[in-house]
Amino acid sequence: MRTLTSSGALVAAAALSLLTAPSALATPPGDNGTVKIHDAKTGDELRKNEPHVCSFYLDAFGFDAGQQVDWHIEAWAPTADVKGETVRSGSLTLDGDGHGRSTDLGLPDGHYKLFWNFDGEHGRAKHKVFWTDCAGEDSKPDDKPSATASDKPGEQPSRQPGEQPSTPAATAAGDSRPSTAPSADGTSGDLAETGNGAPVGMLAALAAALVAGGGYLLARRRSAQRH
Repeated sequence: MRTLTSSGALVAAAALSLLTAPSALATPPGDNGTVKIHDAKTGDELRKNEPHVCSFYLDAFGFDAGQQVDWHIEAWAPTADVKGETVRSGSLTLDGDGHGRSTDLGLPDGHYKLFWNFDGEHGRAKHKVFWTDCAGEDSKPDDKPSATASDKPGEQPSRQPGEQPSTPAATAAGDSRPSTAPSADGTSGDLAETGNGAPVGMLAALAAALVAGGGYLLARRRSAQRH
């Protein structure tokens, strides 16, 4: 009987040790979260740390519900004039999921270290080192080239379609070409030219000469017949 009682007590002790082992090995309450540095343009859902930023915020995940947090940022080597000087501080109350974020923050370009203290922490505060480099962001080339009038496709020509060409210099005053405007009697305004361009007076003189030559030849023929 005593053997059975001893065996039962041993089994009960072993079962109790198995039940309490997981809680003994689990992370103590308060230390099971993480904090990240996020660029101000990064959404809350990203859990990746971004150690090179300009404007930024602090983002906490996985802490206990409703935890109170106090944080501060110190200037850090190699850019700190005085290492360990606090340059920014604040506090947060995390939500029911143990999540919370600070407002957007900004610091002069340099190297810094965040210290994250909270209710129920065990050991040292959580921390993150990071750089701010706003000058580097400002110097990035713009990926949208500016367009000028000279490189715009489809640039309009100097003369619009349908525009009448300017009057040639040859049509200015003093043009030597004859006018073709009709006269008052309905004939061409220039009677000194025919269709082939020969003057009328010259043709009349030539016709008269031919007539005179023909008459002379006819008179000589008649005179010869009489003799």
